[in-house]
Amino acid sequence: MLTRKQHELLLFIHERLKETGIPPSFDEMKEALDLASKSGIHRLITALEERGFIRRLPNRARALEVLRLPDSIAPGLNAQRRFSPSVIQGSLGRPAASSRPKPSASNDDDVSVISVPVMGRIAAGVPIEAIQHQTHSIGVPPDMLTGGEHYALEVKGDSMIEAGIFDGDTVIIRETQTANPGEIVVALVDEEEATLKRFRRKGASIALEAANPAYETRIFGPDRVKVQGKLIGLIRRY
Repeated sequence: MLTRKQHELLLFIHERLKETGIPPSFDEMKEALDLASKSGIHRLITALEERGFIRRLPNRARALEVLRLPDSIAPGLNAQRRFSPSVIQGSLGRPAASSRPKPSASNDDDVSVISVPVMGRIAAGVPIEAIQHQTHSIGVPPDMLTGGEHYALEVKGDSMIEAGIFDGDTVIIRETQTANPGEIVVALVDEEEATLKRFRRKGASIALEAANPAYETRIFGPDRVKVQGKLIGLIRRY
């Protein structure tokens, strides 16, 4: 599961390798993706490497190898079909058709829990590229779920501790692109980074508010933030 920028960079690297056999430079990648700095390219490359799409070859300058392409581009290259929510790619960028299975009972005889896919980590701190691919599933009580599609995320960070959300918790999210002020949401910033924060409005701008005085409220223009879902429940293991 890739953000739009990750997807664009992966295809750019792939096409350049096909054409010349040499990966593009950071400057070329920055220009191709219209980014302001090479640090953004570094983050995208790191994310692609962590997700298993590329590999950096040691002790060689500009040495990148494309290991696989997204299923939507080259399904034959990937042995397993990846889970594709409409959150970052937020589906952690741009919404796409979802192949997510409907939540189902854990087995035919036990309807006491519903199986919900866990889609990686979400930052409760400094935003990270969070929603990846399905790592495993978790059983959720049916009365916790409301109408619509749901997924779970593992919390990383302490920015929401005063809302009772701690590092290591698992949050249950209902997919939605809208939120009311005061609701806790998965927010995608600049189609690259995702974070779990309280949603506020400041005039025409959007404020992402932490529940920890150690973190500042971040304010963005409305075109920079996309709501990817809102918190409906939390599971904590002791």
